Amino acid sequence: MALVVSCTSNDDSSRQPQQPESNFYALTVGNKWVYKNYKYNNTTETYEYCGVIDSVSIIGTEQINGNKYFKFRRLTTGNEENIAFCNPNGEHFELLRDSLGYLIRDNGSIKYMNNDYEALLVRREGFGNFYYQLTQGTHEVVTEAGTFESLDMEHYLIDPDGNRSPGQNDYYYSDGIGNVFDTSSYLNSPIPAIERRLDSYVVQ
Repeated sequence: MALVVSCTSNDDSSRQPQQPESNFYALTVGNKWVYKNYKYNNTTETYEYCGVIDSVSIIGTEQINGNKYFKFRRLTTGNEENIAFCNPNGEHFELLRDSLGYLIRDNGSIKYMNNDYEALLVRREGFGNFYYQLTQGTHEVVTEAGTFESLDMEHYLIDPDGNRSPGQNDYYYSDGIGNVFDTSSYLNSPIPAIERRLDSYVVQ
């Protein structure tokens, strides 16, 4: 069973501490990021580049219900084999804004949070509940694009008996850079199946 990356949750403003806006997520039109995907090889116990590239850029803004959203374009190439956990080939668009440290989609769901350490319920299923949780402190992340001090938000399942899944997804964001590294896992495996690493970027 896969730990699905795409989740939904209401934008609960009561959770949001009052503090000044910043550009933690590098929300500026013209910013660009290129990610390479690496697949775990069970034989060699190493991650190998699998040829899938995600090219992400902010191409504009849109006003929705009085809020300014940034329009992200992701172009994925190299996934002709439809590798599990890698994005499908082609274009994908997403509208995001920063609301007091919460990265919010245009449907009101939360994609990331950088200052709330409480577990956030993001989806209920019959086999358990999915949560986001920001870990304490910063983590040094080394990628092809450089070394980044980053925050890690975990995405995991708690089953009906209260047990946490062995597998989880991790999302690492660096202040002023945005997403620098993330993992995708099967629920029953503590070893991520895919690592997506920042390969290059241009931020203003």
